[in-house]
Amino acid sequence: MLKLLTRTALAAVAAGALATTAMAADYSFRFQSSDPAGNPNFVLQQGWAASVKEKTGGKIEVELLPVESIVAHSETQDAIASGILDGHITDTSYFAGKDPAFGLIANPVGAWASPDQMFAFMYDGGGKDLMNELVEPYGLHFIGATTPGLEAFVSKVPLNGVDDLKGLKMRAPEGLVQQVFAAAGAAPVNLPGSEVFTALDKGVIDAADYSVFSTNQAQGMHDVAPNPVYPGFHSMPLVEISMNKAKWDALPDDLKTALEESVRDFANAQVAALAESDQKAVEEAKASGKVTVTDWSPEERAKFRSIATGEWAKVAERSDNAQKVYDVLTSYLKENGLMQ
Repeated sequence: MLKLLTRTALAAVAAGALATTAMAADYSFRFQSSDPAGNPNFVLQQGWAASVKEKTGGKIEVELLPVESIVAHSETQDAIASGILDGHITDTSYFAGKDPAFGLIANPVGAWASPDQMFAFMYDGGGKDLMNELVEPYGLHFIGATTPGLEAFVSKVPLNGVDDLKGLKMRAPEGLVQQVFAAAGAAPVNLPGSEVFTALDKGVIDAADYSVFSTNQAQGMHDVAPNPVYPGFHSMPLVEISMNKAKWDALPDDLKTALEESVRDFANAQVAALAESDQKAVEEAKASGKVTVTDWSPEERAKFRSIATGEWAKVAERSDNAQKVYDVLTSYLKENGLMQ
């Protein structure tokens, strides 16, 4: 998986790791990631942890642990509130069981066409305030957001638009993603990621919501499903960086600002590194002569978003917080010409 990282990204990680000071930090925090050690995202996250020490002049030191090091990926929120962990880097949707609002803000299926659109909503459209309204009652403070980017879509058959989804046998995770594809006429089933390749190869399914293009290419998905849609049209997870609220409140304002800036810098670096990996993988796939990459038109993407918004409304009915996320999100999309 490391081959997906660019030399530039790895060099930045190495440089950040060396940029430490001999003096003891004023604040030492232990964060847990939802990614395993060695995963490209985790390597980039380690670079963020190193950059925090550099950006704060050695005053803050973050120890970043891989998934499951202290608690399960779905338990980090409780562990932070109780002081077992100080913070996490994780997909917000893991906490949808506590409040469906977490699932809706984490992945409003079909909402975003690029990371920049999501970041604009988070920082200029009310998303950051919404996140803190959601997490602060659980004892956390939301510092900022990142994302691995817009996921591609894996398919054995050509998909040129929404109409081609009708009757499509596909893998999708339970929850809003599966709900939206079913509303679009597809026949989604829930399969673990480890079974996707075999299910495609044997014809159990014809398509899958799986991961970003470069990961799909590296894992051989396009060998058995040579009609991917890229850029994707459906899923782009929100990955939050949050920490214990009491410990956040105790920080001086200059260190709070430095932490927020470090997360924005990290998000931009992660998106750029993984987008470069995706583009190289797309070129490799096209050059093989065996893969046909399809890019949906803006009109088809708008059709899919229209279907998705109907499902967002159903999620909104499940809690007051979910309704608020729905109202703020849809107002923002309409005001910015991203939704009718």
